[in-house]
Amino acid sequence: MLSSLIPYLLLQATTTAAPQAMEIVEVRSAPAQSVAGSIPGISTLGLDDIDDESVTHANELLDRVPATWISRGSGQEQLMAIRSPVLTGPGACGAFMVMEDHVSIRPTGFCNVNELFEVNLLQAQAVDVVRGPGSVLYGSNALHGVLDARSLAPGSGSTTLGAGLEVGTDDYYRGRVEYAGARFALAANYTDSGSFRDDESFTQGFLNTSMASQAGGADIVTRLAYAGIDQETAGFVQGKDAWRDPELRTSNQNPEAYRKAEAWRLTSQWRWLPSPGSEFEWIPYARYSDMEFLQHFLPGQPTESNGQTSAGMLFSWRNDTGWSAGIDFEWADGELVEFQAHPTEGSDFLVETRPQGFHYDYEVRSLMAAAWAQYEHKIMDIHIVTAGLRGEFLDYGYRNRMISGNTRDDGTTCGYGGCLYTRPESQGDQFSNLAPELGLQWQLSERTRLVSRIARGFRAPQATELYRLQSGQQVADLQTETLDTAELGFEFSSDDIHWNAIAFAMKKRHFIFRDADGNNVSDGKTRHYGIEGAVDWRMNDQWRLSANAGWAIHEYAFDRPASGIVDGNRVDTAPEWLAGARLDYRPLQRLRLELEWTHVGAYELDPANEHQYEGHDLFALRAFHDLRGDRHRLSVRVTNLFDTYYAERADYAFGNYRYFPGAGRRVYLEWRYSH
Repeated sequence: MLSSLIPYLLLQATTTAAPQAMEIVEVRSAPAQSVAGSIPGISTLGLDDIDDESVTHANELLDRVPATWISRGSGQEQLMAIRSPVLTGPGACGAFMVMEDHVSIRPTGFCNVNELFEVNLLQAQAVDVVRGPGSVLYGSNALHGVLDARSLAPGSGSTTLGAGLEVGTDDYYRGRVEYAGARFALAANYTDSGSFRDDESFTQGFLNTSMASQAGGADIVTRLAYAGIDQETAGFVQGKDAWRDPELRTSNQNPEAYRKAEAWRLTSQWRWLPSPGSEFEWIPYARYSDMEFLQHFLPGQPTESNGQTSAGMLFSWRNDTGWSAGIDFEWADGELVEFQAHPTEGSDFLVETRPQGFHYDYEVRSLMAAAWAQYEHKIMDIHIVTAGLRGEFLDYGYRNRMISGNTRDDGTTCGYGGCLYTRPESQGDQFSNLAPELGLQWQLSERTRLVSRIARGFRAPQATELYRLQSGQQVADLQTETLDTAELGFEFSSDDIHWNAIAFAMKKRHFIFRDADGNNVSDGKTRHYGIEGAVDWRMNDQWRLSANAGWAIHEYAFDRPASGIVDGNRVDTAPEWLAGARLDYRPLQRLRLELEWTHVGAYELDPANEHQYEGHDLFALRAFHDLRGDRHRLSVRVTNLFDTYYAERADYAFGNYRYFPGAGRRVYLEWRYSH
């Protein structure tokens, strides 16, 4: 397909000016605008990056960010790593804050490790990624990083309209539409996809709308977002190097697995300018999400159903004296039910300790209140000192809706010391946290800048870590995870080249994990240090090179021999190297080609560092042709250009190697219209 299309694109190309992208007026929280200057490790993916990738999975877009890896699972599932290992199990969920238009997509304490599939990255206008702890503007969960997607907003010029259709390998079909008027904007897309693996598929839809208005002297933008997915899931392939086997890699040992989820979010951004140099913002919001999935990766394969309803508001103020401040409030009501439909298969121990029936049925209500302040002071117009502090209080009210303890749901006891699943008595828990930050920006010249920062991020224990217990643990006496960071960055920018490099060192305390006895504990420690950087070089009108790389060491800083943890061991699923590069070539005004390389380095699969994955390198090729009339564009994308066998994710658990195999070469053809 590609070999026949490229000559056609070359023949059709002319030297007429290329069509312009849809003009968008950026409507964004004012305090968030100041974050970029005070944090060295922040990257923004613009509309060109997003359009070029035309992502089928978040993994494809975010590998353009240094030290960032979205580890792909089945379908749209994923685990995040931003200047961190890929975190799994207790302590994993909630290590990153995922936002849309400066509002977190989920309530504090109710995370989902796969929550990126609730964000419309395909039609985002920009995506900001903070590597390391967020600023004082962000609260709990902004531990290892922050991702903020900016949705399509109403424009100030003429009405614009966009549409697209796409087909690809493995029965991949997608449609999209965008509209932006002076007062209203809409972006929607729908995907129906098969897979190279047996009995794996998904359908997924997104809708984002926004409406601009004025009232009470305020400029208002009200947004509604929807995301929904219905997925037939494929499980791990098992056995050492199973991802290399041509038959195993396409198999699905869990054809019964599935995941269904949906999320709704409503926000309204009110902005006042009460006096010159002063700005006040108020964002009330409401959210709802629910999900049901089969835990195919556990013996007995119980089904989990969870849901959250939440509402809150963000207040912020700033003026031109350098001060900004804000207060946040949030209420949430969440529930979780786990039910096992069939008896467990396996050893006598597994059969006896993982019973059929209900395992958990509980509700958690939470209240969160926070206040923050930040001050920026300029010294002789070449130095900017930034200091800030955030205080946050979180209260949980937990209600167990079934029999407490580690019995079966009918009250009978399990053998071998009791059932695995343990339900604590109804209770309440509170967490209070302070997070300071101090930064210095030094303008060395018109083209060079030095940025340094020390800060603390924190992550309160999530509801599931406190109340979804195992092995007879009746109380999870957990503390808040903290991550202290020191980083130093250097930036250079000229007309044709921009590059930056950042060195960082971080230490995490009260790391939450499940110990060898099956208890959730928070006495872990880890160390993280490394160097990361990016370059964007426009060599001339035809050639452009952009690249990013991150080298980092993530290691345990404590001993727990029973769990295989030794001080100095590498944290599992933490590649030492992550890198990528893209070479753009425009042979004709209407034709552009892009060759991309991505690298995931070798990593350990277990805390004892006894099993490894060798890493991989992948290439992709994209071709874009703007047709005459400035309204139509054809594109071809080829992923995994050389049809490399690799693993999207590898781990070692339950005495076996487990892999999510990567897809082979895939070809996508897309038509886009804009007017």
